[in-house]
Amino acid sequence: MQFHTLDIIILGIYIFATVWIGFWVAHLAKKNIKHYFLGGNKIQWYFLGVSNASGMYDISGTMWLVYLLFIYGLKSIWIPWLWPVFNQIFLMVFLSIWLRRSGVMTGAEWIKFRFGEDRGAHLAHIIVVVFAIINVIGFIAYGFVGIGKFAAAFLPWQLMPDPTANVYAYGLIITAITTVYVVKGGMFSVVFTEVLQYTIMTIASVWVGIIAMNAVSPGMLDAVIPDGWRNPFFGWTLDLDWSGIMDTANLKIAEDGWTIFGFFFMMMLFKGWLQAGAGPAPNYDMQRILAARKPTEAAKMSGLVSLVLNFPRYMLVTGLTVLALAFFSDQLNAMGADVDFELILPFALANFIPVGLLGLLTAALLAAFMSTYAATVNAAPAYIVNDIYKRFINPNAHPKVYVRWSYAISLLVVVLGTAFGFMLGTIHDIVQWIVAALYGGYTAANVLKWYWWRFNSYGYFWGMVGGIIGSMIFPAVYADVPVIYIFPLILFVSIIGCVVGALMTPPDDEKVLKRFYIKVRPWGFWGPIHDKVAAEYPDLQRNMDFKRDMVNVVVGIAWQTALVASGIFVVIQQFDALFICVAIIIVSSVFLKYNWYDKMKDYPDKYSEELVPLPETNEGGSVEPVPTLVSEEVQDK
Repeated sequence: MQFHTLDIIILGIYIFATVWIGFWVAHLAKKNIKHYFLGGNKIQWYFLGVSNASGMYDISGTMWLVYLLFIYGLKSIWIPWLWPVFNQIFLMVFLSIWLRRSGVMTGAEWIKFRFGEDRGAHLAHIIVVVFAIINVIGFIAYGFVGIGKFAAAFLPWQLMPDPTANVYAYGLIITAITTVYVVKGGMFSVVFTEVLQYTIMTIASVWVGIIAMNAVSPGMLDAVIPDGWRNPFFGWTLDLDWSGIMDTANLKIAEDGWTIFGFFFMMMLFKGWLQAGAGPAPNYDMQRILAARKPTEAAKMSGLVSLVLNFPRYMLVTGLTVLALAFFSDQLNAMGADVDFELILPFALANFIPVGLLGLLTAALLAAFMSTYAATVNAAPAYIVNDIYKRFINPNAHPKVYVRWSYAISLLVVVLGTAFGFMLGTIHDIVQWIVAALYGGYTAANVLKWYWWRFNSYGYFWGMVGGIIGSMIFPAVYADVPVIYIFPLILFVSIIGCVVGALMTPPDDEKVLKRFYIKVRPWGFWGPIHDKVAAEYPDLQRNMDFKRDMVNVVVGIAWQTALVASGIFVVIQQFDALFICVAIIIVSSVFLKYNWYDKMKDYPDKYSEELVPLPETNEGGSVEPVPTLVSEEVQDK
């Protein structure tokens, strides 16, 4: 396939524009480390929301979603609960507000806010940095594999004679270009370029959906899909038989281990609810929440992500899938047992997208990769520079020194993640390990840190250690078992570490717990701390929003799932189901307007606004004030 001159021009303009923006806004990031990592907490919530959505619109994930929809049909709308995608609803409803009230810069710094400054807190701080770096390197590898496979299959230039080497060559070139603007500009660069990228991707996504609707009629689609493909609902078993249509698809379903779909769904829901309740992992999602100007804007930002991401993204996913089903099935069947369903996306682009749109869509998919990659790389130095170098090695350096170190660390994690990508297999395998194993090790400790006052820093440390080690060992020991079914084992080991570590050591400093409770005001098992705080502030009200928050979460998940399904139904022209989805979206939106949006507040009561936290002792023994969220906002004004 050869690119038209117009496509090459469009692609070149886009790449030039993104790199130029990174350098143009770099002067904003140079002020200090807070501007580099959080944009100085001055970026509007809707820009952060669009940026966050763009960061989730990654090419590896899009290739994976196309594969899922191709094989599993409408039942694939549930499979992304593996991440879980509905963690955005938990963030929207309450966790983004809780997190942003802390006023910290990173997830590791939040550990200090929650557990204090004793030896156990230092251990907890270090282990969350370790997890963050493993997580970032894993996602860099995930993106590297996806962009290399996409570019090698799709772009017309053969850089290396060996196919595998060609994949790696494209991956190296594109990651290098992306790294330039991310390292230079920090959070400002990431947000500015991702807003541009989101605009391009949305236009291209809707356009591809329309092309598929015009090229593939419902009758043409029915001829190449099995019974039940159009039905999102299921029983105990999947009941989706590709025999006589594409026998290798049945082999892939068996290989995934999801034939008993009812049990698989229950495992996803169990794992997903726990992981969503743990809050965001220390990655780009958390950084955007912390970058919001105030807590309620962090919640709005999280809600906007689902609204602007799901419908256009699934128009793209469905459009590519439908085109491949109608016109690529014979080629896939010809591959036999060696079929690679992750090549569906580049094949559909290469054969069915017209001149002009091809360049735009290629730019959009490169943007998708660059968005996720940029956001991931931007998160990494925040943990190493701010939480290790600044805290333990050079706490009094000039702000520009920290920014320069951030450049160096960004380059280092890119190199490590890329090297790791050389050793990995399919995108599907990487996704399974990240969401079920690595995040499985993260779950227990990070659920308990929000909701149980007696959970201390040692419990956090040992729970995370057990979880991380379990995520490395158990998938290797039980290599033939789908990773999601290993999740309870990893969770069990982590819970043992959490509970034993917490109960065998003293509680955390009461002053630290009281400060955390007053500023964040979580619901959960905080009774003893609430009683002590209430003795000092008799008018202080306990957070009684648990039931309302859980109702809003359930309604929000229905709202989010309907947004996903509507993007599919409109492209496959199943308008009766689309009407039902639209009705669900409208009703749930009205409900959330009155039961969530109108009841959000930055502070639960006057004490959070007036509270001046107790001073902490730094490493040198001197007393320094702890900056509060209020003081930061007043200072900014």
